[in-house]
Amino acid sequence: MEFIYVLKLIPRLHKEENWTAADEDIVQGHFQRLKEFKEIGVVILAGRTLNEEEHAFGIVVFEAEDKEKAEAFMQEDPAVKEGIMTGELFPYRVALLR
Repeated sequence: MEFIYVLKLIPRLHKEENWTAADEDIVQGHFQRLKEFKEIGVVILAGRTLNEEEHAFGIVVFEAEDKEKAEAFMQEDPAVKEGIMTGELFPYRVALLR
């Protein structure tokens, strides 16, 4: 099954001057984890919008056996787990892929 989760930064991080070294480390761990799961075929794609305000968001499209495992995968994302991003999960179906 395919799923997508939408990531949004917590309000404190809407301004670049509020970012800490710890926040940056969390994002680095988030990216590294997604990269590793892409390499083993779980993550189909991941990315973010380029606007830097409160309307910015990221997405992760991935495969999981069921909704519970998909929810666990999202909750284990370091950015969600450490509370610098919120995640919202949806069932998804890729219809077209380049």
